[in-house]
Amino acid sequence: MDRQIPTIALFAKFPSPGRAKTRLIPAVGEKGAALVHRRLVERTLETMRDSGLPFAVWTTGASHAEFADWLGADVRLIEQSEGDLGTRLARVPGPAILLGADIPGLTAQHLRDAASALEEEPVVIGPASDGGYYLLGFRDKVPFLWSDMPWGTETVRERTEARLADHAIAYRLLGELDDCDRPEDLAKWPEFAP
Repeated sequence: MDRQIPTIALFAKFPSPGRAKTRLIPAVGEKGAALVHRRLVERTLETMRDSGLPFAVWTTGASHAEFADWLGADVRLIEQSEGDLGTRLARVPGPAILLGADIPGLTAQHLRDAASALEEEPVVIGPASDGGYYLLGFRDKVPFLWSDMPWGTETVRERTEARLADHAIAYRLLGELDDCDRPEDLAKWPEFAP
């Protein structure tokens, strides 16, 4: 069976002080948190380019002209639009690999492994050590994964896996990675600190 190559969908806020990486603000200030976010997004963009897979950046917080000035005119940009995170994620067409920009340990191989997994399973999950996930790939839309999800909590991955089981949808887990969301995380990733 001929499979389409999934497109990576990176969800990214514009690095405006006070609006990005807000959990870091008490430790590094609004400008510092925005700088951490900027560095993480730029590193993730480089990783996506290295993967060889098609990708797009799903934007919020600034115009596409501002994103293009920041990330480059060759980057495909798509507006996230309104709604909570689940509503915005539900807009991404399959096959896709959803990605956040807060995983410093992410490599191009993780992305290629996710694409390979989708050749055999309908869903792939990259689990994060905080109980969420850093990556979720799907061949066909999975709308039941996006509604009434307690985003940002330690139960997101567990609930995601339970919903997949309820719908009898097979999935593959990749290796677990740490994210960089809290002040204590910066100790592990000093190169991203302001």
